[in-house]
This record gives sequence, structure tokens and C-alpha cells, in this order.
Amino acid sequence: MHVTVFGASGAIGRLVVQRLLDDGHQVTALVRTPSKLTLTHPHLTVVTGQLSDRDAVEQAVTGSDAVISALGPSLKRSATGTPLTDGTRTIVQAMEAQKVARFIGLATPSLADPRDEPHWKHKVLPVMAGLMFPNALAELRGMTEAVTGSGLDYTIARITNPTDKPATGRFRSGFLGHDKVGSAMSRADIAAFLVAQLTDTRYRRAMPAISN
Repeated sequence: MHVTVFGASGAIGRLVVQRLLDDGHQVTALVRTPSKLTLTHPHLTVVTGQLSDRDAVEQAVTGSDAVISALGPSLKRSATGTPLTDGTRTIVQAMEAQKVARFIGLATPSLADPRDEPHWKHKVLPVMAGLMFPNALAELRGMTEAVTGSGLDYTIARITNPTDKPATGRFRSGFLGHDKVGSAMSRADIAAFLVAQLTDTRYRRAMPAISN
């Protein structure tokens, strides 16, 4: 497949790009600073630009079969504004204009899926995030609503505690109150889960929580 990756120079994004290339996909990555993406590959095209650059975003998604977003907000308490929310809206608009339907992204269990049952994470995580990372939570909410409020065929994986442990190849996924899903998950396994959603139809227009 031809897959566009946003957030490709981040910790999870780099792993997503590598996994896609290892699996034989064609990858286009939009990055603000190309030097931060040290990967080179015949099947990798790097587009330089920012999420606020509508032309660059549309160039990146043109001809793609799917988009994987590894974008995540800054956890600095001094962070302000909604650049990722605004950028995600731009991505959605570009995908709709180019008729690219499949979107795979990331969020947090602080945000509920309609399939969830009442769960302590719904009560504790939003309060903790609101106190510790208020702007990040607002960004994640805005990013998610930009996608779920569209007509895109989305899967948004909700993660709690990404780690740098080695990949295990073992995932737990599902909905809070229904399925046994933990909190920690290696970034390598998160990347593998995101890539697997290119062909896995279980979570179409859903927000599964995932863990190791």
C-alpha cells in the first residue's frame, strides 16, 4: 500500500515508518525538520512542511491508500495553542479532498469510546491529565473530534503508558469495562498495532484501548 505518515520523526512515528518499509509499503512522510528523520529507503518519500501548510499536507496525502498519524501533543505545562488540533483538521480536509478514506491514529483512554462501559480510567485519567497536562488533553480531545466527526474510516488506538521496551508481538485491545486491557505498551508494539490496522477490520470507526 501507499501510506502517508504524520509525526514520522517522533519516537513512535519513526517506528511506524520503519515497520511500513519492512512490510514492503510505499511511505510518504510529512516532516517539519527532515534531519530528524534519519531513515533513508527507496520506498520512502519525505515532504518538508508543517501541519499548518495546507498545500504540503495535501501533497503528502495525494495518491495514498491510508494515513497513519503518530502525532501527539507536547506534555510541557507551558504549551499553549492548538496546533495539532488545527493540523488534524487540515489532514482530514486534505484526505476528503483527495478521497483518502482510511485514517489510523492515537489518543488516550481519558477519551471514551461509545462501546466502553463505566470504568475507573474514565474518572481518574481525565482528572489527572487535566491537572498535569491541561493543554495536551485539550489537544487530544480536539484532534480526536476532528477525525470522529468526519466521514473518514478511522481507527484511533488509545494508549496510556508508552515504554521503550523491546517489541513483544503481543497485544491486548478492546473497550474499557469489556476487555482486559492494561496500561503499559512498548512503542515498537504500538507501531506494529497501528500498521496492522491497515488490513484489520475489527476496529473500523472505533477507538480501542491497547496495551501489552
